[in-house]
Amino acid sequence: MGTVTRVDGPLVEVEGLTGAAMFELVALGRHNLPGEIIALRGDHATIQAYEYTGGLAPGDPAGRAGSPLSARLGPHLLGGVFDGLLRPLTGAGMWLDPAAPPPARVGGSYSFRPLVEEGRTAARGTPIGSVGSGSSPPYLVLSPGGVVSRIREPGPCLPGDPVAVVGGAQVTLERRQPVRRPLPYASRCDEPVPLTTGQRVIDLLLPVSKGGTVAVPGGFGTGKTVLLQQIAKWCDADVVVYVGCGERGNEMADVVAELGRLTDPRTGGRLADRTVVIANTSNMPMMAREASVHTGVTVAEHFRDMGYDAVVIADSTSRWAEALRELGSRSGALPAEEGYPADLASALAAFYERAGRVTTLGGATGSVTVIGAVSPPGGDMTEPVTAHTQRFVRSLWTLDRDLAYARHYPAVSWAGSFARDADAMTAAVPGAAQRRGRVSGILAEADRLTALAELLGAATLPAHERVVLLAGRLIREGFLRQSALSPRDCFCRPERTALLADALLAVVDRCQALVEDQVPVAWIEGQDFSPVLRAKEAPEEEITARRDTVLDALGRSR
Repeated sequence: MGTVTRVDGPLVEVEGLTGAAMFELVALGRHNLPGEIIALRGDHATIQAYEYTGGLAPGDPAGRAGSPLSARLGPHLLGGVFDGLLRPLTGAGMWLDPAAPPPARVGGSYSFRPLVEEGRTAARGTPIGSVGSGSSPPYLVLSPGGVVSRIREPGPCLPGDPVAVVGGAQVTLERRQPVRRPLPYASRCDEPVPLTTGQRVIDLLLPVSKGGTVAVPGGFGTGKTVLLQQIAKWCDADVVVYVGCGERGNEMADVVAELGRLTDPRTGGRLADRTVVIANTSNMPMMAREASVHTGVTVAEHFRDMGYDAVVIADSTSRWAEALRELGSRSGALPAEEGYPADLASALAAFYERAGRVTTLGGATGSVTVIGAVSPPGGDMTEPVTAHTQRFVRSLWTLDRDLAYARHYPAVSWAGSFARDADAMTAAVPGAAQRRGRVSGILAEADRLTALAELLGAATLPAHERVVLLAGRLIREGFLRQSALSPRDCFCRPERTALLADALLAVVDRCQALVEDQVPVAWIEGQDFSPVLRAKEAPEEEITARRDTVLDALGRSR
């Protein structure tokens, strides 16, 4: 036991904690407020508190927990809503009371089904049982390694009840895992596998691989939250961990409500049943925001070890960095750029490097994909969080303010973004690399000519350049622009994406051929392209017919 000597917001100093270790959990005051040791000088410890410290005073007791900050992992995670320390918010009161008992679980028990027989040897990380709680995907109980001397019969069991004895150790449905310590795996998988997001501009131009890392920088009002919510709803991951890190409470409430209403297209159940929501909103304790991103990755790694593909969506890492800056200023740490701590780059790297597609200890293949939003103040892409993040991610989806204000969603800038694994992923799909190259080339040339047209006027450009401007408009409006409110256009399968792109490219090719045949470009620009522009709202079997309608109209020039 120690004694509190100083309280400065979330920063608490304690004396008398003999034998304490870095990052050890400490219970502060009469209500046992959770905190974590971030600095040690003899028996003097500096602690970041994860709760509101109002009422905590010098002289209050402080006790070591003997373990680092850990998350309770179990079948209750799927479909649940938790705070930054992974304490359940479902059924909790409006304000979290650290002295109150945790809210009771709905149902209380889970249906266990054994997957191995007694006497068999189960290697570490292999499934020995599953929980059929109605969620998707099934929750697997993994072996610690050894001979299965006892296994529970099928039927209901409580989370703390032993379900097996493996290698002399009891196994339950739940376990605790330090959130700052990555879970082990056997090896990394180098071959990239695309993660389908359902957003055409991403899946075609800026694809991300399962196990990849993505940064989504954008100023206020550019649509970061809308884009991330669309990915959470429609990506083909098995488990989605949505971390609301400093988000507004009304936005998180909308996310939770919509996930509960949506139907999972793969299982027919609720989409929320394969989602874990960690809500540490802006009115919650500031330093729990710092822990929430580590908690989210730990949950994703837990499901990765079961052989699932997990996606972590952190919205936003800028508010996480702001929490680090605030604590650094209170603790007297030497500030670096714009007041952020000097180890900001290391903290960002440690977060993103936990992503990856791996072979698990049990021999399965799973992945953790990390997608982090960045909110640069004033849209300044050179500020420290954005600049450092770009060094550690494989993909960058920059959101453009001009596109957003023009009602173009998703407002992903095809010129200011990159995807380092795009060539490797498109090489395995026939025609994908050529399709991506043609669309990217048309957009780049159209952007260059748009700047000239604004200075000189489009009528002064040669005919073939005016066709490029027309092609850029067709691709932007008929392919890249996507409606999150349309039941048919909110999600686009890869096959449909390729069909729409090929239809527009066929129309562009016909227009370029007409210009080469000396057809007046003004006549081409005056044609009705609405059938192919609205093809994204049509069933797949109509897309080809709409393309042919436009091609027939263009053929009348002969």
